[in-house]
Amino acid sequence: MNGSRIAAVGHYQPAQVLTNEDLAGMVDTSDEWITSRVGIRTRHIAGADEPVDELAAHAAAKALASAGRGPADIDLVVVATSTAVDRSPNTAARVAARLGVPSPAAMDINVVCAGFTHALATAEHALRAGAATRALVVGADKMSNVTDWTDRATCVLVGDGAGAAVVEGCPPGEEPGIGPVLWGSVPEMGHAVRIEGTPPRFAQEGQSVYRWATTQLPPIARRVCERAGTAPEDLAAVVLHQANLRIIEPLAEKLGAVNAVVARDVAESGNTSAASIPLALSKLVERGEISRGDRVLLFGFGGNLSYAGQVVRCP
Repeated sequence: MNGSRIAAVGHYQPAQVLTNEDLAGMVDTSDEWITSRVGIRTRHIAGADEPVDELAAHAAAKALASAGRGPADIDLVVVATSTAVDRSPNTAARVAARLGVPSPAAMDINVVCAGFTHALATAEHALRAGAATRALVVGADKMSNVTDWTDRATCVLVGDGAGAAVVEGCPPGEEPGIGPVLWGSVPEMGHAVRIEGTPPRFAQEGQSVYRWATTQLPPIARRVCERAGTAPEDLAAVVLHQANLRIIEPLAEKLGAVNAVVARDVAESGNTSAASIPLALSKLVERGEISRGDRVLLFGFGGNLSYAGQVVRCP
């Protein structure tokens, strides 16, 4: 195969919005404290009757509709999530069942905040190898389900949501729309971001993550661009994992993407983990801030101190 491309994207967020003022009534915090430290104003929270596979299926259905495709056109479903409650059936199988996708390969990928870019690379490799013809790639997390809502250090950060992409082969002669992935991790620092225990709870060492992200990741992001043969100044958009504006803005600046739109969806969505990149990308497309064919850097990082990135063409 000549390579693959993102044919369409879609996203979904629950209706309930939790503001900083709402949180100030729950824990010792304030709108000023939250916005000055992480840049988040609001986040969407799923209800008890909205499992993560439902969030994922809504986003996937929108991506399929945008691509002009139906469930029968999909033979691979890859879902990036770290908040699935059940081990089996996996989230991908449940999404496929909700949508009516017939007999797909269905797998979950748990790389937490870098999950979507790992999942996108996995699907691209499968298509390039001829193991699939068209894939549905979803990032979905229900972080509210693993959050201690009495801990002001973490509860102000999180939100719920999903984003999805339809990935298919490029027509003959068309330049590949998904560039080579650069991925890796710092396993000995895996304790810096955790979802552990019974019941599972999200925790992180904020200063360690901040130092790692702002000092170690910029040169890695530049290497992603080099692998794609794209200079940072030629990027139309930079979509980083939406963790914290104090991480996103310095990383984008050090990358040197001086002409790019920098996604700042974290301000209205919070940290949605594996959902954050496709969610932010889908909103940029929906609002017309980027155009078909534009070069966009996707770069996920965080849980496990893992990272993965690729330059893609805007659908």
